[in-house]
Amino acid sequence: MTKINVKNTEITIISVEERDYISLTDMANAKGSESRAADIIKNWIRTRYTLEFLGTWEQINNPDFKVVEFDHFKMQAGLPSFVLSVSEWIEKTNAIGIIVRKGKYGGTYAS
Repeated sequence: MTKINVKNTEITIISVEERDYISLTDMANAKGSESRAADIIKNWIRTRYTLEFLGTWEQINNPDFKVVEFDHFKMQAGLPSFVLSVSEWIEKTNAIGIIVRKGKYGGTYAS
C-alpha cells in the first residue's frame, strides 16, 4: 500500500495481482463527508459516460469481460430508475478494472 498526496488529500494506492488500484473512496471523501463517499461513487457509476469509459477499458484490458451484460447496463444508464452498485458491475460483467475491498484499507478502487 502506498499513499500519494493530491491537493492536500491522501489517496491510497494498492497493488492486486500486479495491477495498481487507486482509491475512489479517498477521492470521494475529499468531495464530501466519509458517509457520503459511497453515495458519490454510486451516482458516478450509474452515468452513461462512466459506464462507457469502464466498458471500453474492460474490453481493452480484460479478455473475460462480459460485453452482453455491459450492453444491458449501457442501455439503461442515465434513466432515472437505473441503479447500479460497483459490486453488481463487477459480478455481472466480470470486471477487473474496479474492485471493492472490505475491512482495513477497505473501499472502492480503480485501475
